Amino acid sequence: MNLPRVYPIVDSAAWVRRLGTTGVRLVQLRIKDAAGEQLRAEIRAARAMCAASGIQLVVNDHWQIALDERCDFVHLGQGDLDSTDVAAIRRAGVRLGLSTHDDAELERALRLQADYVALGPIYPTLLKVMPWAPQGLQRITEWKSRVGAIPLVAIGGVTLERLPGVFAAGADVAAVVTDIVRDADPDSRARAWLTVAAAALSAAAA
Repeated sequence: MNLPRVYPIVDSAAWVRRLGTTGVRLVQLRIKDAAGEQLRAEIRAARAMCAASGIQLVVNDHWQIALDERCDFVHLGQGDLDSTDVAAIRRAGVRLGLSTHDDAELERALRLQADYVALGPIYPTLLKVMPWAPQGLQRITEWKSRVGAIPLVAIGGVTLERLPGVFAAGADVAAVVTDIVRDADPDSRARAWLTVAAAALSAAAA
């Protein structure tokens, strides 16, 4: 399975709509401060916008709502797996992305046949304090050799300037949490990400 190379992670349907106008074709909706009908409404609105624009929507954590709303992907951290009905996700035809940080978590993701594997944090991240040290580029190369054809997503501290190195190390997809949405001109920054990603892909194919 091939995925778009640029993978923004945002916290509202409004951001999904905005980035959809830049050419982004894969986006994760990660909402931590809403629940109930407000949460469902955000996911439903994002899903409708993505369906209309040819964008793949990944819903973080809230797998049951993602199934109800017929979303494309669910993304789960390892701590969420114990309370998740993975079989129900599979029956619904929803694809599954899993976070990994160490060997045991990678083995679990491979056993569950994740549709993509995320590795992070690659670099120190501004978003939150992580219990894991930065993985670095060499770890990307190692993880890619182990996951094979499964798309590998690099996440954590990835910026536009670091993007070529992330792809050169073996990542198939680069997730971006703050580098776009905190930029003074998020739309231009998103387009720059797409341009750099396309150039890296062309260079790899040459």
